[in-house]
Amino acid sequence: MEPSSTEGGAEETLLKNNPPSLPHKVILKHGQELEEEQEELAEHQPLEQEDLNFERWKRRPLPKRTLHQKIDDLKTYLWNAETNEFMGRSGKSWSLILLFYAALYMFLAAMFGGCLFCLMWSISPYHPTFNDRVMPPGMTMAPHLEGHEIAFNASDRKSWKKYARSMDEYLRPYNDGAQERKNIRCAQDRYFMQDDLEESAERKACQFKRSWLGDCSGLQDPHYGYSQGRPCILLRMNRILGYLPGQGKPINVTCGIKKGPPEALGEIQFFPKSFFELKYYPYYGKLRHVNYSSPVVAVRFAGVQYDTHIQVQCKLNGKGIVNDSPTDRYLGSVTFSLEVGA
Repeated sequence: MEPSSTEGGAEETLLKNNPPSLPHKVILKHGQELEEEQEELAEHQPLEQEDLNFERWKRRPLPKRTLHQKIDDLKTYLWNAETNEFMGRSGKSWSLILLFYAALYMFLAAMFGGCLFCLMWSISPYHPTFNDRVMPPGMTMAPHLEGHEIAFNASDRKSWKKYARSMDEYLRPYNDGAQERKNIRCAQDRYFMQDDLEESAERKACQFKRSWLGDCSGLQDPHYGYSQGRPCILLRMNRILGYLPGQGKPINVTCGIKKGPPEALGEIQFFPKSFFELKYYPYYGKLRHVNYSSPVVAVRFAGVQYDTHIQVQCKLNGKGIVNDSPTDRYLGSVTFSLEVGA
């Protein structure tokens, strides 16, 4: 007798609702689940006594090598006859490394040379490309041996001989013979413009003779007044390429007391004049103005008081000149201490 459809449907429904229980983690995927079970069991197992002995886990010291063994290892490292390797590399490996670094440094050298060539090609050796931020000129003095300090005794030759020697060296390029050979005599009282010449053409320079400095030239008095207690100093305006000082008017020079009694300075004499003449400007640089001689103003302190320490300041005065800068004491002025003893 066949089972009724009602009974069969009941069994299928029962099987669907209550499927037979499968064994726990029967199918393993590459042993992963089994390993996880073993790790869980290992975590719950107590450690044995021998596992707590940490001495067994310490790194064992390497046996000491003899000097002969070390030398053999070094020889093997330098040249391994079995593998034909030098310092751990074969000949092919060394060749590739040398080729790589040779190509790298050749590329870097070529890139540096190309950059340098482009830079030198883009700038002129005769004048700066940009000169819109040129500062006003400064001023230097001679002698300049021990800072800006002049101290001596007129009766002691050793105390002022160094100043006279410094003045001689400073004025040697201004000797009359050298100026007459190299430079021309200029009579104009205006700027000596030579911009119409080729850029590389040599520019002419006006003469500035040593004899024009009078009592401070060292020709009549080789001691420059130091032996008489009436010292001379030389003032020169710094060179600035293409600069036209004074905007058409000469730059004047004045000297006065900055610190000390005003009457201690006495009479001041200037040679050849108390200003820088316009005919010595502009300056065209060393490559074009080869024989250029900067004009000099000599100052003689003819009535300075003895045994009085004073500070003297000499200034440039004119249009476009800055002589009171709080940050640059050499901009348009120079300050020095002066003390003359009998």
